[in-house]
Amino acid sequence: MSRVAVVTGGTRGIGEGISIALKGAGFTVAANYAGNDERANAFSEKSGIPVFKWDVGDADACAAGLARVESELGPIDVVVNNAGITRDAMMHKLTVEKWLEVINTNLNSMFYMTRPVIEGMRERGFGRIVNISSINGQKGQMGQTNYSAAKAGIIGFSKALAQEVARKGITVNAICPGYINTEMVAAVPEKVLEGIIATIPVGRLGKAEEIAAMVRFLVSDEGAFITGAVMTVNGGQYIANG
Repeated sequence: MSRVAVVTGGTRGIGEGISIALKGAGFTVAANYAGNDERANAFSEKSGIPVFKWDVGDADACAAGLARVESELGPIDVVVNNAGITRDAMMHKLTVEKWLEVINTNLNSMFYMTRPVIEGMRERGFGRIVNISSINGQKGQMGQTNYSAAKAGIIGFSKALAQEVARKGITVNAICPGYINTEMVAAVPEKVLEGIIATIPVGRLGKAEEIAAMVRFLVSDEGAFITGAVMTVNGGQYIANG
């Protein structure tokens, strides 16, 4: 019986690439999404991956959604916390609503998605948790204090949890993608995007499949000795220490 993997934000962009890669690696994948029913259903029909709708920023919704996945597919062995949003604004224009919305969806969701499954992973002696952070969680980005704070928090969350559960056969790692060729990045004005690409040593945007390949390795048996790590996948745009 194949292991069950849940990918949040798993029907679009980086998440879509991760869902497809994990299915290709033999996992039974549940792709979570928040709101675009048409896009999610089209993804499911094309990929054969079942989709599950809930808001990762809602603790009760996460508990109910994860319970439904387990009832339909079996115990959850892998969680990829990929879902995220942006609500960019300079600090002097940033509202409480925009701050809380990003923190809740991007950071609080780490707890909401992990707490309901961690006991089962501990009991079974196996688990893989991969949390998608960002280059801007490492270096910061003007106009994104909310987003950068949330993504930096993901790194701390991952390192702390990794230490708690390592002896139970559970690994916890964070991936920090750079600028990836997704719909979110495509929405950036062309001149701004050209400026961003000019700062990337490899001279291009990343591909969702390249992030997915890192996830696939981290959740595999070959990745069992890697935990508490922060994997930087950004084409050399920002080179982290250590």
